[in-house]
Amino acid sequence: MENKTPAAGAAPQENKMGVLPVGRLLAGMAIPMMISMLVQALYNVVDSVFVARISQDAFNAVSLAFPLQNLMIAVGGGTAVGINALLSRSLGEKRQDMADKAANTGIFLAFCSFVVFAFIGIFLARPFFLAQTDITAIVEYGTDYAGICLGCSVGLFSQFCFERLLQSTGRTTLAMTTQLIGAITNIILDPILIFGLFGMPRMEVSGAAAATVAGQILAAVMAVILNIKCNPDIHIRLREIRWNRAAAREIYRVGIPSIIMQSISSIMTFGVNKILISFTDAATAAFGAYFKLQSFIFMPVFGLNNGMVPIISYNYGAARLDRVKKTVKLTICTAVGIMTLGFAAFQLLPGTLLQLFSASEVMLPIGIVALRIISPHFLLAGFDIIAGSVCQAIGNPFYSLVISVCRQLVVLLPVAWLLAQTGRLGLVWLAFPISECASLLLSTIFLRRTMRSVEARLGA
Repeated sequence: MENKTPAAGAAPQENKMGVLPVGRLLAGMAIPMMISMLVQALYNVVDSVFVARISQDAFNAVSLAFPLQNLMIAVGGGTAVGINALLSRSLGEKRQDMADKAANTGIFLAFCSFVVFAFIGIFLARPFFLAQTDITAIVEYGTDYAGICLGCSVGLFSQFCFERLLQSTGRTTLAMTTQLIGAITNIILDPILIFGLFGMPRMEVSGAAAATVAGQILAAVMAVILNIKCNPDIHIRLREIRWNRAAAREIYRVGIPSIIMQSISSIMTFGVNKILISFTDAATAAFGAYFKLQSFIFMPVFGLNNGMVPIISYNYGAARLDRVKKTVKLTICTAVGIMTLGFAAFQLLPGTLLQLFSASEVMLPIGIVALRIISPHFLLAGFDIIAGSVCQAIGNPFYSLVISVCRQLVVLLPVAWLLAQTGRLGLVWLAFPISECASLLLSTIFLRRTMRSVEARLGA
């Protein structure tokens, strides 16, 4: 399981991240990733669209499972961010040994993450749902769904790791291909397994989980093959897939803040669901629908973000300040533009969007109000997301952590709770734009500090 190394004495070839024009490079890196992230959004959305046709309880179960799934994604994605930053920076610094250690150690860490979450899925899923609701149908549906998704998460963690290895070396089209294969598999299997088509047993919510897991495993297998066959910038060796203290420390130095930031989202979602269900379970269904829908807006920005990180890390390692600055400015402008389109869609078409989830007569008016009140924060979130990731790519992940903690725990949850005390559900949604304003202030301050430190280090 080893890639071919360059011929002895051959001059190292400059990676495209150091030579292509920034605009063309960012488009080439980011567009495949944006498509990939949209495909990722399809996983949960397609599940929910079909599950909603079973019953509102089934839809609520999948929605209430989101914090557990998000925690799993946080660990897989955060570790991948650390791998990405270390690998890209090492290539920029011409340190092939550390780039290889980042790849092989990252694979080992992905497997360890799977073992932990398989235990959680098997033994802790039911207590998790009982902590949120006593509605038997929701608890049973949710336990089945989470048990399968977490217990068989080897595909998800492997997919995160091996796709990020492709992305870190600029092979974003290959990463997009693996995600498309996984998503198409999921979409095809969803109705077959949920409703028992073509002679298959009717599995309902368990079928949605099984379809998701099958798609992830197939995508992971393809990503492994593509890394071995088409990624000569790193060398994957079976004997090196093990714990390496130096590489793991560097991976988690950047990755842990990202893991914590995304994990905070799980805590926030859990808390908001607890607040909303005290009004009506239709409110939690509306919130679940919002989260599924907003992923189509945020995921392209995250894809753009993922395309930006290796470019910045590489050029920072190569001491090319002008390319770092151009990448940051162009990425921020693009992100804000995407978010503006999302804001317009949520303002103009909330009812149409909610009907994708077979919204009930009770859920629909609640959801329309929610989408229109929450969506103005999109206009600020694009800048905030990119600013935080610039800090991470440069090596200041603590800034991103502070921003996320303040937005979701220090501001959003307490404000949502306080507004809930008025007894008016519509006011609770205001917590989202309020918290994003606090995030904008911190993001601006920390981005300026980070860029000043870059200029000082590179001698601008």
